[in-house]
Amino acid sequence: MSNKQCSILIVLFSLFIVNCSSAPPVTLETSATRNMALGELNRANQAANRGRFEEALYIVQEAQRLAISVDDPSLRLRSSISLGDILFSLGHEDLAFSQWEGAAAEADASSEPVFAALAQIHTIRASLLSGRGTAASHKANLDLLFPSVRSDNSASAVWYIALGIAEKELENWSEAETAVRRALDIYERALRLEDAAYTWFLVASIRSLAGNYDEALDALRRSINIDRRVENGFGLASSWQAMGDVYQKVGRAEESDTAWRRAAQIYRAIGLNERAEKLENR
Repeated sequence: MSNKQCSILIVLFSLFIVNCSSAPPVTLETSATRNMALGELNRANQAANRGRFEEALYIVQEAQRLAISVDDPSLRLRSSISLGDILFSLGHEDLAFSQWEGAAAEADASSEPVFAALAQIHTIRASLLSGRGTAASHKANLDLLFPSVRSDNSASAVWYIALGIAEKELENWSEAETAVRRALDIYERALRLEDAAYTWFLVASIRSLAGNYDEALDALRRSINIDRRVENGFGLASSWQAMGDVYQKVGRAEESDTAWRRAAQIYRAIGLNERAEKLENR
């Protein structure tokens, strides 16, 4: 199940609004441009959540251009962090880390502590996923960052997901699920269904690694049910693929093949033929 974890986790966190006291007075023109930038950021995240990373890259770069044109600190930071997310998902790790490093420095200079912490959390999360540094040191750094994001639910959810990944890498299965479920609570209360679906997927990953296969399958079914509601084909295909992996672990070959075929069908239906072929050739 690491395929979806490495490709979706980085891009799944929705953008949130933080009032910027240092922003210039809003005119009709700059307000319209800001709204366009926010709209492009939302489009970029939606495309990325559905596995269309090249399209997402093009859109987020346009959002960044718009943010720069009005010199809005919070929009500049949102677009930089999102650009780093998408670059990482495309495999451009060094460029992604550079974006987050620049965003953290700019946030510090702009007196935006939440964004400064978020940029560092994204760096830590990506480091965990790519094997940079140790999980123990990353967990310690996350602890230092929590006070900066505590008061914002969206930022806190990002923090809890990163903490869950760190605990998972340390094989602290119970602590990992507890952290991820804290994020899930935030997403479910806010009706952020795509985020909730992915978080159930991550719960399944933790349970599977802990050897709790039946519970992992239950979490994947929950993820699938939510992704059906929001019509997220990429999320559906990824969860069916993961379900096939879990069935394979417990020796249920027929059910495993059925789940993989289901995933391949969905991948083809949404135009991800290469992913479909990999499953069909297993």
